[in-house]
Amino acid sequence: MPIITKITTQKRDTGRYNIYMDFGKGEEFAFSADEAVIVKFHLRKGMELDEFLLAEVGYHDEIRKAYNNAIHFLAHKMRSEKEVRKYLKEKQLEEAAINEVLVRLTEQGYLNDREYANAYVRTQENTTDKGAYVVRMALKERGVADSLIEEALKQYTQEAQFEKAKSLAEKYARKYASDSEKVLKQKLDAMLRRKGYQTDAIQFALSEADLGREEEDELEAIRSQGEKAHRKHAKLTGYAYERKMKETLFRKGFQIDLIDRYLASRQEE
Repeated sequence: MPIITKITTQKRDTGRYNIYMDFGKGEEFAFSADEAVIVKFHLRKGMELDEFLLAEVGYHDEIRKAYNNAIHFLAHKMRSEKEVRKYLKEKQLEEAAINEVLVRLTEQGYLNDREYANAYVRTQENTTDKGAYVVRMALKERGVADSLIEEALKQYTQEAQFEKAKSLAEKYARKYASDSEKVLKQKLDAMLRRKGYQTDAIQFALSEADLGREEEDELEAIRSQGEKAHRKHAKLTGYAYERKMKETLFRKGFQIDLIDRYLASRQEE
């Protein structure tokens, strides 16, 4: 029967040990094991290990590896069960050991998808400009159950979402100052949808936000877009030039009467 001939501490990890055994052909390296496994099975020099006991030691060491890796992964921030499972699989650990560790971590309070979802929603609401839809999709991707997601999202009230959407609209309105009011609102609508805001929040934002648009702002915008259109169609003359300018500026969201005023002002220059 194989017998342990030597146990030495690993140089890079003093919590793990190298086990040497004689399988009938002299001493050779057999396996490495965590200190907790050494203690659990009372491994020592001169101890005989049959095939069954070797398998038991290997399985419990795999559990220990998975547990230590999981604790290290969780030390940086909270994680969902799916995230921890994915991380451990990437470490090429056995499925049975992973399942055992996930149960243990849940029982010890290190894994709790309900608390994770609540904390994630609070963090996203307080530190980002994301809407509820994006937050919901992020939690689904992390494997959190729908019921827990909906429960957590109750913290992110409709009022809070409306106000955040309004603030974002006001902030980004300055970025699109050279656009017509119509195009400005289209761009703000698209921006808010990308960030995860629903239609009711977007409608509130676009109706209640101070977009800084006065008549003079619209005139300045059409001058800016008009100069670009003029450079594009400068080779045209007469009716052809006027038609192309009107088509271009209308597609940019400007009203016909404002376009006519702008073109008239160009002729006077």
